[in-house]
Amino acid sequence: MTRKYFGTDGVRGRVGETPITPDFVMRLGHAAGRVLLGKYPMPAGERPQVLIGKDTRLSGYMLESALEAGFSAAGVDVSLVGPLPTPAVAYLTRAWRLQAGIVISASHNPYYDNGIKFFSVQGTKLPDEVEAAIEAEIDQPITCVSAAELGRVRRIEDARGRYIEFCKSTFPNDLDLRGLKIVVDCAHGAAYHTAPSVFHELGAEVVSIGVQPNGLNINDGVGATAPKALARAVVEHGADLGVALDGDADRIQMIDAEGNLYDGDQLLYAIVKSRARLAPVKGVAGTLMSNLALEHALARMGVPFGRAAVGDRYVVEMLHEKGWLYGGENSGHILALDRHTTGDGTIAALQVLAALREAGGDLRSLLGELILYPQKLINVPIKKGFPWKTDARIAAGLATVEQRMNGRGRVLLRASGTEPLLRVMVEGEDAAEVAAMAEQLADVVRAAVGG
Repeated sequence: MTRKYFGTDGVRGRVGETPITPDFVMRLGHAAGRVLLGKYPMPAGERPQVLIGKDTRLSGYMLESALEAGFSAAGVDVSLVGPLPTPAVAYLTRAWRLQAGIVISASHNPYYDNGIKFFSVQGTKLPDEVEAAIEAEIDQPITCVSAAELGRVRRIEDARGRYIEFCKSTFPNDLDLRGLKIVVDCAHGAAYHTAPSVFHELGAEVVSIGVQPNGLNINDGVGATAPKALARAVVEHGADLGVALDGDADRIQMIDAEGNLYDGDQLLYAIVKSRARLAPVKGVAGTLMSNLALEHALARMGVPFGRAAVGDRYVVEMLHEKGWLYGGENSGHILALDRHTTGDGTIAALQVLAALREAGGDLRSLLGELILYPQKLINVPIKKGFPWKTDARIAAGLATVEQRMNGRGRVLLRASGTEPLLRVMVEGEDAAEVAAMAEQLADVVRAAVGG
């Protein structure tokens, strides 16, 4: 599908610039409402219902109001839950049998970006055909239903508590977290008033950081994209481990007592290893960016591994196609479909903690046989629409690096789905060689794009 507005994870951009303007977002809400009216015919006197949540960005207030207006004009009822993690909206949409869930968030991006994500009634990302139908409606004039048919708006006060209980329900009933001291970094984002409570109510002593959102500090030097703050806090407080979430709490990184970082590949492996003790694991889905060491470690366990395109929606698609339950990205999106329909940083952390409780020891001992290969990622800015796939200079540079690596690793070029960047990744057994080859290829790309 050729996407005009939707990227790999909804509609995203700089606040105040199309498509993240009040006018566009109102039209987006109206278009989505009209599509829902067609997709879910309702009994007489009833209207489709959607749930809207958001992270802690200041712009969320403005965009929330614009979405409300669009949905109401289309004749769709709206329930507001305020700041809540993206996976919480997915869960509540499914639990309450609503027709759609919407999250106002730009995930791990800075405060000046924002976005709109959609979830289906099943708590999964919208299918491509539904996104296509919404895009086809966006540029149509807004038409308002009659005054008696306008959608109603209400605020739900107990959504936070319901989500906290759901998270706790994914942790084994015969285990607890007593005796553990955990630092929880919420990135001044949507989980600031949910994640610390989850770990505390399961028995852990919790130290919270990144829990003073002011609308402008989301992901600013804290959270899963800046884990050094968590590493310092874990060491300073003498904690057993740390959990870092991003702004909308759908991704995770973890830190051990010595301040060592564990990424999504390693944490996914810990979960799969734990599940495999109970029953055979049919397979695991990663992405083109997943570390080759993960694939090799799973192979030693006899677990098949597949690589999807980068983006958690593509990992989910592969899991459903193959009938598998576990997958993720090294960035920290982890999927355990036996616990939730989408990636959830808090729930992923609980699955790792359950594995630690069952196996004993610490993260290092749990993951001892998985040693990640050195991987160097360089982001090169490119202009939108630059034909990097067909550029002869980039093709030649890629071929040269692949020849130099000579089968000792992987080389990957891919465009970001959310930012105007070309990601240059080299992976192999020798760290110095990997870094040198990545810089060499990045220089070729910079020269080709003129920057």
